[in-house]
Amino acid sequence: MKVLVPVKRVIDYNVKVRVKADGSGVDLANVKMSMNPFDEISVEQAIRLKEAGQADEVVAVSIGVKQAQETLRTALAMGADRAILVVAADDVHNDIEPLTVAKILKAVVEEEQPGLVLCGKQAIDNDMNATGQMLAALMGWSQATFASKVEIEGDKAKVTREVDGGLQTIEVSMPTVVTVDLRLNEPRYASLPNIMKAKKKPLDEKTPADYGVEVSNRLEIVKTAEPEARAAGEMVPDVDTLVAKLKEKGVV
Repeated sequence: MKVLVPVKRVIDYNVKVRVKADGSGVDLANVKMSMNPFDEISVEQAIRLKEAGQADEVVAVSIGVKQAQETLRTALAMGADRAILVVAADDVHNDIEPLTVAKILKAVVEEEQPGLVLCGKQAIDNDMNATGQMLAALMGWSQATFASKVEIEGDKAKVTREVDGGLQTIEVSMPTVVTVDLRLNEPRYASLPNIMKAKKKPLDEKTPADYGVEVSNRLEIVKTAEPEARAAGEMVPDVDTLVAKLKEKGVV
C-alpha cells in the first residue's frame, strides 16, 4: 500500500505572529517557517505504517511556493521515500485555498493511486480544517477526521476519533482519507544522517497546469487584526469583595 501525505509550509508555531500595519494580512518577512505540526504527525504515522509492514511507500506532497522544498526535505529526512512539490504561487503571502488544494491533490491521488491519504486535521495558519474533507468528497472516498488512533486491518481502517463527548471508533473502507489530531503520536526528530540522505531522495516539481487545475481565489481577506489584549486583573482583599465584584459585572 502506498500512503500519500500532504504537508504545508507555515509560520513556525514558536514564532509570535505580526500583523501588517495596513491590516492586509500577516507579515512573513524574515519569519521562520516550518512544517505544519499536524502534518508532522501525519508524516510520522505514515512512516510507522511502513515500519510495521503495512505500507510500501510514503509520498509527501506540498502545494504552494517554491520554498516549500525545505518542508518536503524535512518529511524526507523523517523517513518519507519521495516528494512532489506543486508550485502554485510565487508570493509567500498568497495562501492557496482549500478547494484548489483539494483539486490538485485529487489529480495527484489519481496519478499516484495511494491506498491511504493522511492529512493534518488543519493548518495552524488559517485553521480552515477543510482540505481533507473536500478531497474525500471529490474522490468519492470514505473519510475519518480528528484521528487519535489509526489501525489498518486488510481493506478496512479502524479509526478512533476525538469528539465532544469523548472518543468515537469507526471503521472505514479503503482507500480512504484520514485527518489526524495531536494525540495520534509524537513525531520523531530527523537525525543528521537522514537529513543528508534526504538531499538525494527524489523530489519532483510540478505546476497546477500539469494537473489541469486553475488556481483562483474565491475568498477575499477583508481585514486582519491582532486579538485584543487581556485586561489587567484586580486584587481584592477577601471573598466577600470578590463576590460583590462578580455581581456588579453580572457574572453571578
